Amino acid sequence: MANSLPTGLPEIVSLDALGTLIEVVDPVGGLLEALAGRGVTVSADEAAHALGAEMGYYRANSPFAGTREGLEQLRDRSTEVLAEALPESASVIGFDAMREALGEAVRFAPFAEVHGVLDRLRAAGARLVIVSNWDISLYDVLDQTGLRERVDGVVISAEEGLAKPDPELIRRAVSRVGGTGESTVWHVGDDPASDLAMARAAGVLPVLVDRYKQYGELNDEIVLDSLDRLLTGDR
Repeated sequence: MANSLPTGLPEIVSLDALGTLIEVVDPVGGLLEALAGRGVTVSADEAAHALGAEMGYYRANSPFAGTREGLEQLRDRSTEVLAEALPESASVIGFDAMREALGEAVRFAPFAEVHGVLDRLRAAGARLVIVSNWDISLYDVLDQTGLRERVDGVVISAEEGLAKPDPELIRRAVSRVGGTGESTVWHVGDDPASDLAMARAAGVLPVLVDRYKQYGELNDEIVLDSLDRLLTGDR
């Protein structure tokens, strides 16, 4: 049986980014549209295959993009991976246009409840910090989605040189927003293997957001179907 949230809010709420606060919005449709705007037509299956190759490469190498120079190199190579996976006819637009098309295809948006929940948590006195396995482009994503102004700190794996589930990442996050080892902290994320494991190792309360019911019944875990439940869930 799943556990319930404790009574009252903690001093600090640490939050994962992708899958918890934000989602990728139809990258296949975005790529089809971006390529069509440049005179190139591919099928949805071809676009999905190419994006799968690009995203796999990007995820594997994003830990090395802790600087703007590293990020530009990652984006260049990811563009090459995308172009190699698309039909050869797509290469007619050239590298620069392909890079632009990729940038237009991968778009992010906050989940519907996120802005309101973050605002209410801060109004209630909680300090908020994002802890994410991402490269430094996360700062741009947070600006574009209106999230950076709603939190008190951001800790990114590529900048720190370590990644979840290493508990040192959340310890740094707590310190970054003025917390100590005595602070009450919840970590909220969508991945048991990285988010919950990190929280337990750091001695903070793990909270799983399972928006798509992909994990089934998890005994002895606090499981929410949206961030609204941080404020309105069973306590």
